[in-house]
Amino acid sequence: MYRKIMRFLETWKDGTHRKPLILQGARQVGKTYTLLEFGRTHYENVAYFNFETSPRLNETFEENISPDYLIPILSHIAGQTITREKTLIIFDEVQLCERALTSLKYFCENAPDYHIIVAGSLLGIAVNRSKFSFPVGKVDMKTLYPLDMEEFMLAMDEGTLVEQIRECFAADTPLPSALHDTAMQLYRQYLIVGGMPECVMQFAQTKDYILVRHTQNTVLASYLNDMSKYNNINEIKKTRLAYDNITVQLSRKNTRFQYKLIKKGGRASEFENAIEWLCLSGIVSRVYRAEQIKKPLENYRDIDAFKIYVSDTGLLCAKKEIAANDILYMVEELNDFKGGMVENYVNVQLTINGYHTFYWMSERGAEIDFVIQREGKLIPVEVKSADNTKAKSLKVYMETCKPDYAIKLSAKNFSFENGKKTVPLYAAFCI
Repeated sequence: MYRKIMRFLETWKDGTHRKPLILQGARQVGKTYTLLEFGRTHYENVAYFNFETSPRLNETFEENISPDYLIPILSHIAGQTITREKTLIIFDEVQLCERALTSLKYFCENAPDYHIIVAGSLLGIAVNRSKFSFPVGKVDMKTLYPLDMEEFMLAMDEGTLVEQIRECFAADTPLPSALHDTAMQLYRQYLIVGGMPECVMQFAQTKDYILVRHTQNTVLASYLNDMSKYNNINEIKKTRLAYDNITVQLSRKNTRFQYKLIKKGGRASEFENAIEWLCLSGIVSRVYRAEQIKKPLENYRDIDAFKIYVSDTGLLCAKKEIAANDILYMVEELNDFKGGMVENYVNVQLTINGYHTFYWMSERGAEIDFVIQREGKLIPVEVKSADNTKAKSLKVYMETCKPDYAIKLSAKNFSFENGKKTVPLYAAFCI
């Protein structure tokens, strides 16, 4: 399957100021597969080391972590010669070996001709441990996310449709109605399947939602296992409680996160570490309220008001045990859940595109789902789960903040009028 991160990896490989690369991402998003495929297609050979499946690898890094010492030993372990600029060295699950992560500093300073990428599912958590000596300034960093809607459509062999969607987005002209209907159907399939590579591959080959759901449940079980394995023993129960409750809060009309809904009398002081763990693991992301619409938005975030979205809509549907047909036909019983689910979908697409998302609320309660900085402008993004796009809140925002234009995501076809760019939900990846 094609992953857009390949373009980034190619640029990294050819860069004159290349440093060792740390590839972060939640478990099962395809880090290992992507790196092995990149190595196979762009290098003469790949030297792959996994600290989870080969725990004795740690011993190699105990005495000396200089490249001159490590390279001959790693070549012997890999059973092949590691050559400067021609071999891709991959350290996988590197969060299990602190010294391997620290060694990147010396590869950067003393052996920059070696091409080395390290990957880990819980690196965000590992590098925030006080004992870790993180190679600050000596590494490049990149996060891999689940497949976005564009990559999903490409996996479904809809490359021509993707091109037409991009053209219509740029020109604000409607997609032919038959193609619009096809794209909306693919969008609903994506909500169910999500972007986990194994799930997408299974669906592309079989169209079997039951098989996909089984795989999703396996991923969810691995997340719960990580919460026990890589967490402070006092925080395990709180982390699981918080994670279970996030999907419940997405079903509420007001999706702002409330600690008291995790358990009666719940407070920030009790659960903030659990929320932080989930964010650092890549399982969820937090969207803060912007108190003022000014640059940089980060300076005006309200640290006490935020929403939490999960990293993948397929896992969200699996966790809520929602049947595929209920999503495909958007049954009325899902009305309470639709808004939060579609907001979650849009946040995933925006995050993958590199946006740091915020939301906005007026003093009287008018709310805009997302505010992003796009092409240097602060742009509101209003999300509707159907084609009913009346948006009183957006009118309030435009009168209050006077943006250059607004984006409205819904089931409606492309258009632009009265300063509002209407974009179908399936085209969120174009933003």
